[in-house]
Amino acid sequence: MAPGGNRGWLLRLVIAFGFAQGAVSMARPAVSYHALALGADERAVGVIAGVYALLPLFAAVPLGRRTDHGRCAPLLPVGVVLIAGGCALSGVAGSPWAMALWSGVMGLGHLCFVIGAQSLVARQSAPHEQDRNFGHFTIGASLGQLIGPIAAGALIGGHDMAGSSALALVVAGVGAAVAFTSLWRIEHPGAAESRTEAGARVPVGSILRARGVPAGILISLSVLSATDILTAYLPVVGEHRGISPAVIGVLLSLRAAATIACRLVLTPLLRLLGRTALLTVTCLLAALLCAGVALPVPVWALALMLVVLGFCLGVGQPLSMTTVVQAAPDDARSTALALRLTGNRLGQVAAPAAAGLIAGVAGVAAPFVMLGALLLLSSGVALRSPSAEADADGGIRRRTGKMARTASESRERA
Repeated sequence: MAPGGNRGWLLRLVIAFGFAQGAVSMARPAVSYHALALGADERAVGVIAGVYALLPLFAAVPLGRRTDHGRCAPLLPVGVVLIAGGCALSGVAGSPWAMALWSGVMGLGHLCFVIGAQSLVARQSAPHEQDRNFGHFTIGASLGQLIGPIAAGALIGGHDMAGSSALALVVAGVGAAVAFTSLWRIEHPGAAESRTEAGARVPVGSILRARGVPAGILISLSVLSATDILTAYLPVVGEHRGISPAVIGVLLSLRAAATIACRLVLTPLLRLLGRTALLTVTCLLAALLCAGVALPVPVWALALMLVVLGFCLGVGQPLSMTTVVQAAPDDARSTALALRLTGNRLGQVAAPAAAGLIAGVAGVAAPFVMLGALLLLSSGVALRSPSAEADADGGIRRRTGKMARTASESRERA
């Protein structure tokens, strides 16, 4: 089936991603609470959050290389198994260091799933559909980020913090396994067969030098780091400010709900502002709001800030995917997406570790100021790279024009 055909596969992929991401989003705050219950301090929480991204940091590019010349779908069940196992085994771990290990397994599973899923969307979408389809695909992530923290907040609390957080992690593992039910016939056979023979590999340096790829990687890294530290460190902020786990869960879910709302209106926003202006404005607003989380504001004000922040953060991920895919060579798109994910994981290793050090020295709110600075840098990069958008749009227009001319010539000959 040609790209842009029946989109039933995309709906099933969104559902599966929703369950997988929901499990991870439920497990991440539960891991923080469980680690605190086992005696970990703020620095240890930062290390555990960083290990989640450490194994994927080394595995992303090899998996992307494999996917460029093979099938995407096999990575999805492998990812689900690793996510489910990592969640459940984190719940029965008896020390912060064991939790760090299983957190790394969970992160590796999430990487496998995301590389397979993003490659499917890139391969099975027509060029003019990629912004929309990547936006719809990331709704699955946002749905998981909406439901996961609420479920974690509902289960965690009371006098037995260790027991309730362990239960939340086991439930997250069961939830991840439900993703199996949506993985049937998700890859078009023709798309898979066309990639079975490996061709010449495009050097990583050439991919990184492609116009638009570095900007897409940095923006994605910044947005994901913001989302990740919000998920891992808002519980710590709540502990210091006397905000209950249930309220923290609601706050995180409000942020995710706003991200879903953003992606539902992404296409009209793109028509109104264009990709460059939209990325620039949303990164700038997100920078200011992240820094604002460090202020000792009331819970209602924090909720309002997180809603607007979630809307702004919802733009970066799908548009950075499209930017990278359209800028990369056709036979290296999965590798380019893997490089983007490597940047994401590098941010997930470095940002929580830095956040842990900063929190230990300057207080638990200080990491959010660091995020503000990173997003401010991304805003400047987005503003200074309008040519990436022009090249991508121009490429689509050239391909569309060529198809139109071909069709016109065929009609004339007929």
